[in-house]
Amino acid sequence: MAQASRKIIHVDCDCFYAAVEMRDDPTLRHRPVAVGGDPHRRGVIATCNYPARHFGVHSAMASSQALRLCPELVIVPPNFDKYRKVSTQIHDIFRRYTSLIEPLSLDEAFLDVSASDQFDNSATRIAEALRQDIRRELGITVSAGVAPNKFLAKVASDWRKPDGLFVIPPAQVDAFVAALPVKKISGVGRVTGERMAGLNLHTCGDLQSMSRLELSQHFGSFGERLYHLSRGEDNRPVQTGRRRKSVSVERTYDKDQVDLNAWLRELDGLLEKLKARFAKLDQHYLISGLTAKVKYQDFVSLSCDKVGDDLDPAHFEALLRQLWERRQGPARLIGIGARLRDLKAPQQPDLFPEEREKALRHQRNRL
Repeated sequence: MAQASRKIIHVDCDCFYAAVEMRDDPTLRHRPVAVGGDPHRRGVIATCNYPARHFGVHSAMASSQALRLCPELVIVPPNFDKYRKVSTQIHDIFRRYTSLIEPLSLDEAFLDVSASDQFDNSATRIAEALRQDIRRELGITVSAGVAPNKFLAKVASDWRKPDGLFVIPPAQVDAFVAALPVKKISGVGRVTGERMAGLNLHTCGDLQSMSRLELSQHFGSFGERLYHLSRGEDNRPVQTGRRRKSVSVERTYDKDQVDLNAWLRELDGLLEKLKARFAKLDQHYLISGLTAKVKYQDFVSLSCDKVGDDLDPAHFEALLRQLWERRQGPARLIGIGARLRDLKAPQQPDLFPEEREKALRHQRNRL
């Protein structure tokens, strides 16, 4: 049974970038609209409205492909300064109802209203009120989900999109979760979903029939999380100060990088940007691993990672060589990054604080 001590709202804007553009340009309303890059310069769709989705257009699709699917599609170049301003206005509205806000992106956030004194502490009425405020004051719509925890609230916000509100009361959690398709669990992608289908696991109720050991045997470390989520259990609090888990850079090219030597020539520029981004972080992060990513002409992406605690070019060269060995071919995108260890996150008692500080100084000095 899920914890019922919290009242969590997940708010997700409907087609956020496209919605802002349609609000500001009435001629775009009722037309298929996408926000994205130039289709003649390898641009990619960032988001699109629902009329465009009817034609099969979706985010991360090449703009040129989107136009082939929907010749009437209007592609608007992104204006992130404008989107950030609207996002700030949305969060100003959130703060009328609670100070416990965890942003997930410009257009998505968790709110903990467990202690709110508004609307007699009715999370449902609070969610409806903030939805109305955003529509009236900002001219865009949001969908919201209300539930006893973050996992279920996020599932609920997607239940009646667009412009919907869905509530999962504590008393209905067990029945709701038992029938919930496994694909609704965050982290269950195509590969894991196919593996589950092969095991005849289609709903969370099916997952509940498996023990912790069985889930771990089939899904590794993810098995423990599946055990709890399939029962509607998620004790994560809403975190008002978000901390990073990784830092990365990537570049999409107008012309494909045709071979390994071309990939490696891009490494210096990417690494310079990665170091600059890492340097902007506060002093409480350590590098705990490295990663590289390649997207090919057919939009298939491959990535690999390795243990490492510094941004040495040799490490990333080895990762790119490993990717080339896995699949040889021209790349339209190359990216590199680093996993981070957050020293401000809750940890075991630090028995050797001086050694930890020395390691942090040493790592920073090598960059």
